[in-house]
Amino acid sequence: MANIKGGEKRARQAIKRRQKNRSERSAIHTMQRTLLTLIAAGDKEKTRLLFREYCSLLDKAVKHGVLMGNTGDRKKSRMATKLAGMK
Repeated sequence: MANIKGGEKRARQAIKRRQKNRSERSAIHTMQRTLLTLIAAGDKEKTRLLFREYCSLLDKAVKHGVLMGNTGDRKKSRMATKLAGMK
């Protein structure tokens, strides 16, 4: 634990930020798994709708600083490629 008041505050802030970032990242992973199962099932309509939400979620994560910009773009691109390869 920090000895200085400002250090204690920083520690509290870091805990809150870590929890927020973790929950946002978890939501991204959950939606990614859901999308992959829908792609495997071959449900095009639901997949397209969920893909739009997934892209929005990634963009928000980038805006909030949870993900780097290129990471968000890469994830969207890879998912779009899988979506385009659906039968």
